[in-house]
Amino acid sequence: MERNRDGYISPLSTRYASKEMQYLFSDNHKFRTWRKLWIALAKAEKQLGLDITEQQIAQLEAHREDVNYDVAEARERQVRHDVMSHVYAYGQQCPDAEAIIHLGATSCYVGDNTDVIILRDAARLVLRKTAQVLRNLAAFADKYKDLPCLGYTHLQPAQLTTVGKRAALWMNELVMDMENLEYQVSALGLRGVKGTTGTQASFMELFDGDEEKVKALEKLVAEQVGFEKWTPVSGQTYSRKVDAYFLGALSGIAQSACKFATDLRLLQSFEEMEEPFEKNQIGSSAMPYKRNPMRSERICALSRYVIQNAVNPAMTAATQWFERTLDDSANRRIAVAEAFLAVDAILEIYINVTAGLVVYERVVRRRVMEKLPFMATEDIMMEAVKRGGNRQELHEALREHSHAAARQVKLEGGANDLIDRILADPLFPLSRQEIAAQMDPARYIGRAPGQVTEFLEEVIAPILARYPDENIRAELNV
Repeated sequence: MERNRDGYISPLSTRYASKEMQYLFSDNHKFRTWRKLWIALAKAEKQLGLDITEQQIAQLEAHREDVNYDVAEARERQVRHDVMSHVYAYGQQCPDAEAIIHLGATSCYVGDNTDVIILRDAARLVLRKTAQVLRNLAAFADKYKDLPCLGYTHLQPAQLTTVGKRAALWMNELVMDMENLEYQVSALGLRGVKGTTGTQASFMELFDGDEEKVKALEKLVAEQVGFEKWTPVSGQTYSRKVDAYFLGALSGIAQSACKFATDLRLLQSFEEMEEPFEKNQIGSSAMPYKRNPMRSERICALSRYVIQNAVNPAMTAATQWFERTLDDSANRRIAVAEAFLAVDAILEIYINVTAGLVVYERVVRRRVMEKLPFMATEDIMMEAVKRGGNRQELHEALREHSHAAARQVKLEGGANDLIDRILADPLFPLSRQEIAAQMDPARYIGRAPGQVTEFLEEVIAPILARYPDENIRAELNV
């Protein structure tokens, strides 16, 4: 299909979001789901005794997938109502069933229930892709759990950690996000079969006031579309707080992804780590040597969009009037879909980056060894105390030597000569070999390797077992 060069096209469709996520928010998926819901309603109504025939249902089933958009769009230009236009179009294909399509329902029966189904399916796709990020990071964390590196507080070198332990921090935040989103999915109920203002009055009329049949109707419809629960009470719509909860969970994923990407951008600046860089990739149009962290930067850019977009459904939920107003519609069409599409894009990039992370181990070690003399001072002080030294005098001497060595590095551009200063000070009766024994980075990483192993076994492995590595695209037929 030739691309429209004269109109706006969302970059989420052309550059960023995957085919499988775009499909979930496509017209085909939406309107075929409408028809699936109309069929479910007709089947349930027939089962509960309404005068609906197998022939009518068979005709509806026969045209469930082949939406006649030309008829629906022409009708909508006349009547200015999307649901009734599609009822009309479906009826043109199914003349025997025309009279019973949408029987007793209001527009939100198909509109809101479809939105709930899409929320569920899109969230499940997000969870599976987030699990793939965890799978990539788990392999990375296990490989580098023993590699000491500089830890940072206030972006200043602090005690050592390991490259793998830092990856575990990235993973832990994603685990929190997955738990949040999994909860939202588990708590999600179908909007159900509620009628115009949520009272089910139209269905009470259809079933001659039989409340048990109306209750059974809702259960039967929910089961046909894969839901075990439904909203117990509603106005015309499901509560718009549901959208706010889901977009809040997506915002959490964006926050975690942005944190990872920011850390990686900093590490790439330090030349310790790098995102994948392809053979023919160009980093800069002006500076041929550049290897810019463009994928991580894109994660950060899209994450900011998702984070601020989470305010949209919160405002919509706060400003609904009574049983409903329609000022939610235009906002939700954009805000909810684009949040999922943008998070999908973030996760696609996150998967790509974590599958090819590069660690420059010699640079990591060099940077550790440049700072390690400062970090080893406590152990050196303790060893000197064991040999009869005064702890307070030794502490003051180390403070003076450390500041002098720092001046040597910062003001004169020289090497860190702290160890030489300590060796020249008679307060420290230690040989170079004895001090060198204190300079093994592995002495300063605490339980980092063990923490990583326990985290992978106890937290990550059960998650990955719930989300096996599989072909998402093939499953969705896109």
